[in-house]
Amino acid sequence: MRPNLFQYMLRTITFSLSFFLLFLLACSSSERKKQHEQQLTDSIRLVYNPKKADPEIDAFMQRLHKRYGFNGNVLIAKKDRIIYENAFGWADYLHRDSLSIDSQFQLASVSKPLTATAILLLKEKGKLTLDQTVNDFFPDFPYEGVTIKQLLTHRSGLPNYVYFVDKLWEDKSKGMSNKDVMDLLIQHKPARYNKPDARFLYNNSNFMVLASIIEKVSGKTFTVFMQEHIFKPAGMKHTAVYSTAEYEEIPTGVIGHDKVWRRSVRPNFLDGPVGDKGTYSTVKDLFLFDRALREGRILSEATQDSAYVGRSTPFHGVFNYGYGWRLFEKKGHVVVYHTGWWHGFKSLFIRDLKKDITIVLLSNMANNSLQNLDELYHILDMPIIRQGAYNNRGDLLPER
Repeated sequence: MRPNLFQYMLRTITFSLSFFLLFLLACSSSERKKQHEQQLTDSIRLVYNPKKADPEIDAFMQRLHKRYGFNGNVLIAKKDRIIYENAFGWADYLHRDSLSIDSQFQLASVSKPLTATAILLLKEKGKLTLDQTVNDFFPDFPYEGVTIKQLLTHRSGLPNYVYFVDKLWEDKSKGMSNKDVMDLLIQHKPARYNKPDARFLYNNSNFMVLASIIEKVSGKTFTVFMQEHIFKPAGMKHTAVYSTAEYEEIPTGVIGHDKVWRRSVRPNFLDGPVGDKGTYSTVKDLFLFDRALREGRILSEATQDSAYVGRSTPFHGVFNYGYGWRLFEKKGHVVVYHTGWWHGFKSLFIRDLKKDITIVLLSNMANNSLQNLDELYHILDMPIIRQGAYNNRGDLLPER
């Protein structure tokens, strides 16, 4: 009886293992099929025929380029359809390299909504809570009582590292890492601006610290975590985090220029810290990020809704701020967006949640062209998204 029992058990185990392997293969096949279908969907939504460009938008963008010096790429979409995209000007004026629609730009502070999305993803996975303090992850952090929520909403009162590390970082030829900045904060303890949660004060340190927390919690570099959990699921094949702490030369062909062509701006040691900036992307990839959020492929609807709630009081025509997003809010009309400006790059990423309009403008000429978009908003029949466009009562001021 024993041999028969042994043979029975062996057959049972073999069958169970075979069934388990088949199950894994089926799941893997199903996942690959799902990924293939999503890639096909993304490929279709990125199809654009320039012969069918919206003529009003094209006329506006041509004027913005010629009259106001806009140099960069633009994509505008309604729902799932791109209604306009174009590339204007030079990627590198010195070499007269023209931009292409797939050129990769430093997003500057448009990196912040992406970093916030990663934090909220870790919250959904139960890896952290928004009420935890920085000291829960970095016990020696010298500013007690600063929560993740306050970092996300720029209510931490922390000192801005951009304004003091140049005096402390000796080797300016070497890029700083986030760890380097955290160590400098711990060692030198520069005075904070105000106590936690006292008021809104926009500050790059907040999102640099958030990126450091992501690394601590995930056990991965910020670069790898963002690639695996944000960029890849959203289909963002041309997006990456580049730090001068990891790269001697940032691997893109787009050079930032400061107001005039002869003043190109090369990355330096301050291009090392990431999370507050340091993400490089394309207009198409940001559109795909918008779609991935809309379809709930990264965050749940409830989590996204929490990010789109203002956490401060608007003042002097300045809009509100949620979790990593600037906000326009009026009578149920919510537009979430972010601006960016860093080392010769300016960027603007707008998502009209009510009308499902997406606007992406990425520029490598840091001039005032992106402050002259009122006509574009009129063409799209959406609110004007510009600081100072409204008074403290929320009424639209006369056009300039």
